[in-house]
Amino acid sequence: MSEVKIVAETRSEFGKGAARRIRRDNKVPGVLYGRGSDPIHLTLPGHELLLALRTSNVLISLDIDGKTNELAIPKSVQRDPIKGYLEHVDLQLVKRGEQVNVEIYVHTEGELAPGGFLLEHVLNALPVEAEATHIPESVTVSVEGLAAGDSVLAKDITLPKGTTLAVDGDTVVLQVLAAQAEESEGEAAEGEEAAEA
Repeated sequence: MSEVKIVAETRSEFGKGAARRIRRDNKVPGVLYGRGSDPIHLTLPGHELLLALRTSNVLISLDIDGKTNELAIPKSVQRDPIKGYLEHVDLQLVKRGEQVNVEIYVHTEGELAPGGFLLEHVLNALPVEAEATHIPESVTVSVEGLAAGDSVLAKDITLPKGTTLAVDGDTVVLQVLAAQAEESEGEAAEGEEAAEA
């Protein structure tokens, strides 16, 4: 898991106008919360934050006003739906050794059994509990040889050391479906004739 250092400033202006001014300066408004402390309103550098958020479950080392250093993980990221720039970020305080609940991406490898089956990702991300400084980015699941009706449950996935499930073990993560065969025009016409008779 990567740790990224970001210099942040506390902010005292709130509301839409203040947020627009912050974003105009290529910065992002954010809130740091957790561990029973009052939320801290921050201004973060836009480009550095955008690069950091490319890594899922990134651990961010915040240098706040040059006075305090805090560890945080992103909990909620709001982006402009059209232009894609960051509008706001919520960060959760964590400390080394602390267990946190996060979601990790589920990647698949291998080929399904022959027969035109479809693989459905019931969960794209798997809820897990891990140590704050050792959060895995993803898990890889083999779907080699699976056929229609087969599924992969949460308890079937091998998790990295120190990571446990934060969801019921019988939760379906992946399932294989039979492909729907399209009716040819001739079969459809015969069906209509039979229905009229």
